[in-house]
Formats: sequence, structure tokens, C-alpha cells
Amino acid sequence: MTRPGEVAFDAGLRTSAAAVALSPASARRLALLLLAATALFIVLTFDRHGISNDEEVQHIYGRLLVDFYASGFADRGAFAYKNLYLYGGLFDLIAATLERVVPIGVWDLRHLLSAVFGFAGLVGTWLLARLLAGERAALAALGLLLLTGAWSGAMFTHTKDVPFAAAMVWALYFTTRFTIGLPAIRRADVLGLGVAIGCAFGLRVGAVFAVFYLGVAVLGAAWTGGTDRTERAAILGRAVIALLPAGLVAFVLMGIFWPWAVMSPGNLFRAMTTFSHFAFQLDTILAGVVMKNGEVPGHYLLSYLLVRLPELFLLGVAFALLGALRALPSLRSAEGCRAALRWLPVALAAGFPLAYTLLAAPPLYNGIRHFTFVLPPLAVLGAVGLQHAWRRAARLPRARRLAAAGCVLLALAHVVTLARLHPYEYVFYNGFAGGPGGGAGRWEQDYWASSLREAAGLLNAYVAREGTAGRRYSVAVCAESLQGAEWLAPGLDVTRDWRVADFFLAATHMNCDTAVKGRVVAEVVRDGVTLAVVRDRRLLAGADREPQ
Repeated sequence: MTRPGEVAFDAGLRTSAAAVALSPASARRLALLLLAATALFIVLTFDRHGISNDEEVQHIYGRLLVDFYASGFADRGAFAYKNLYLYGGLFDLIAATLERVVPIGVWDLRHLLSAVFGFAGLVGTWLLARLLAGERAALAALGLLLLTGAWSGAMFTHTKDVPFAAAMVWALYFTTRFTIGLPAIRRADVLGLGVAIGCAFGLRVGAVFAVFYLGVAVLGAAWTGGTDRTERAAILGRAVIALLPAGLVAFVLMGIFWPWAVMSPGNLFRAMTTFSHFAFQLDTILAGVVMKNGEVPGHYLLSYLLVRLPELFLLGVAFALLGALRALPSLRSAEGCRAALRWLPVALAAGFPLAYTLLAAPPLYNGIRHFTFVLPPLAVLGAVGLQHAWRRAARLPRARRLAAAGCVLLALAHVVTLARLHPYEYVFYNGFAGGPGGGAGRWEQDYWASSLREAAGLLNAYVAREGTAGRRYSVAVCAESLQGAEWLAPGLDVTRDWRVADFFLAATHMNCDTAVKGRVVAEVVRDGVTLAVVRDRRLLAGADREPQ
């Protein structure tokens, strides 16, 4: 006899399974609804984020690029400003131009613009997964990327990393379309490649990865598409000739957004070699061990991916790897190679940067920030892995429904965690790190000090409650001065002399909050993690005022 509780439980499993087993049309409608909800979320929350550590210099660089063009190429101050000329200025140039015509505070404007790029990256990821594996996988890929705080939270403030990642996923999308279509050529794919790769170079020299993926994929398409050397050479030649306009478009766009790169033949190579050897020392932390950025082990990026990606994301990637291993024997046949070719660009985009860091151990810091561009291809693979596992479990319907219910509950748990962290979703850590709380003191936390905006608001309220109108106080900030000064009320002035400061604002990242003494009068806390503190130092005297 079946008990009522068992009936209810089984009904719940069936409901969860039905939610996963959507028709392609329903999956597409749900994906579009999810994208619409994300757009609304961006519009409603873009003005809640603090200024990142290097955002001031980035925006100055953008203004200098505007001056370069406004002066008829005479004002070349942009190419002598710090080392910013080594970066493309696409984002900063757009932001500095919009600043002159859009009536929004410049920092909120930048965060809105960055989120728009992040949204474009979501659309690109959805389209890429849809091209390769259909509507259901596309919905899953979109969902996995949205559940990842390193994307959905970072897209507001990571104004170099997320725009670059968005350009890279669109380059990957058009690379996949182009190689799948060979030997036929579609002009839209060629133009799309030129625009996407040009924009990627207009942000970072790391766009060479996109060129590498394209080259390998074209070689693979030529090899599998022909039956002999002559036929393969013909396909390769046709592809190379077809890509010449794409190269021209990419070069022109790179020159517009990164003019320094085209001012001398060796500048592009100089940028690549410079970023392979950092000229500065910065502390980072890995599993509780503090080290210099030039001393990180090769597994630094892999370790951060394992604790930063949601468990559901990791599960999908694990299933994708198992599926790839099962498919290896099929590569011995020409038909199997042709079937695998469509996955080659995505596999390269997800695996090559990781292999590079494992083998070369380049200087790294801020967790996965500099490799944010691997998240979209990983999300595609994770989605396909989940879909593959779902199909293989068809022979076990009850276990399948149980697994579906578990995945839905896991996704909901991720949503709840992100909501509790808002607007600091980018500090999300999964259960392998003990959640956000387990990451404190062991992994990078609020490295952008975005929480200082809220901390400054708490200090404003604290001083206002004292009722000392007209009194002026000095405030020390353990970050760039602007990150605190922009949000402080009149009468609270930032000082660089920490010894005389009446108050102290600091994010807790790398123990910045312990740099000076003082009574903690306010804290920015999310999901049990203290992200920033406000210290009152007015009663300190003598040696207690010295930085520690």
C-alpha cells in the first residue's frame, strides 16, 4: 500500500522532472523570459555598486582617448598615462563618450555599461549552446552562468574582465558557426568574426586566444572535410581567403579602440610579452596561504574554479568530461572526427587557458578574474554535460526524477545565496570552500572593495546621529581614496595620513581592516561574512594611532 507521503514525494519528483524535460519551444521561451528578467535586474540594481580599485585610472584613460580623437590625433597623453596604453580602450572610450551626454553619475554609468556587456555575454553563451546542442542545453547554459556570482555579480564592476569575456564568447560563437559551415562560407559569420575579435583586441591583447582557437578549428575543419591532401588544401585555402575581410575588420576596430597597438609594428608583441611578466608584486591568497602573485602555483586558477563555480555547474562539467572520455574511441573514424569538430572551438576555449596556467604558472591574483572569459565556454560544456546525463538516465525513471529534483533544489539554493550576498554576488563561494563564510580568510574576498560604498553610507549615518553638524572629520581609506571619497557626506574628508584620521574605512580582504586600531562602529555583512568595517579612532592617542 502506497502512503500519502510517498505519493506526494513522487508527485514532487515528477514535477521537477517535468521542469527539466521541457519542449524545445518551452525552453526557448523560458530562456527569453530569463534574459528579460536579467535585463530588468540590471536596470533596477546597477546603481548599488562601489568603485573598483583601478576604475579611476581606467576612466581617465578613456577620457584621454576621447581627447586624442577630439584633438585630431594631436593630444597623445593617453599613450604616456601609466601603463594603460597596453590595454585596449573600447570600454573606457565608450564610457568617457557617454559621460558627456548621459545624465547619470559617471561610476553608475560605467557599471550600467559593464552590465550591458555582461548581458551580451549571456546572450552569446545562450546562442552558442543553442547552436551546438539545442534549446534545452542553451537554457541550461544560460542558467549556469547566471548562477555563477563570478559572472552575474562581477558583470557590474569588472569593467575590463566581463566586456572582454563577452567579446570572446561572441568570437567563439562565430568561430563555431564558421567552421561548422565549411566549405560553405557565410558573410554574416565572417563579419561577425571580424567585429567580435576586433572588439576583443580593443579590450585586451589576450584576444590572441580567439585567433588561436579560430586557426586550430579551421585546420581541423579542413582536415576532416577533405578526403585527400588536395581537397583539404582547397578547403583551407578557401577558408583563409574568406577570413581576410574578417582580419581587416578586426584590425580596423582594434586600431580605433586601441590606437597605440597600431602605431608601431612591434607594439602588439610588446603588449603580449609585458603581460606575461608582471612588473609589480601583489599579495594573493590560496586555500589560506598568502603568497606573492608571481609565486602562485600552476593549479591556482583550477583551485579557484573548483571553489568559485556553483556545485551544479561543476557537476555539469564533470558529466561533460565523462561524456568526452566515452566519445574518445569514436575519434578513430572519420565520421567521429567530423562530429567532434563542432565541439573543438568550445573545448579549446574552456581547456586551453586552464592547461596554459597549469603548465606555465603565470603570475595571477584576484582568483579567476583575469580568466573570466573561460566561464561562458565552461557553462556551455556544463549544460551539455547535464543534458547528456539526463538522457543516459532514461532507463532509470525514478532515479532520474530524484536527480532532477536535486538539481532544481541545488539551483534554488544557489539563487538564495546570491540574493543574500547582493550586491556583492561576486564573492560567492561554493560548499567546497564552506560557502561565502568558509572563503573568508582562505580565499580572495571583496578584492575590488566594492563594499566601501555601503561602508561610507554607514559612516555618514553614524556621524549624522551624533548631531555634530558643521564639524569636519578626516577619514582614512584602505583602498584608492576615490573609493571612499565619492560616497562620503560633506564634512568627511579623505586623508592619506592614517595616523591623524578620525575614522577608518576598509574592506576585510587580506586583513585590510586590521591595518589600524579603532573601535568598530559599523560593518558591512553578507551571509555571515564581514566584507567591510568602519572604525572610530577619535579617542586613540600616541602609539595607538600608528598603523599596524
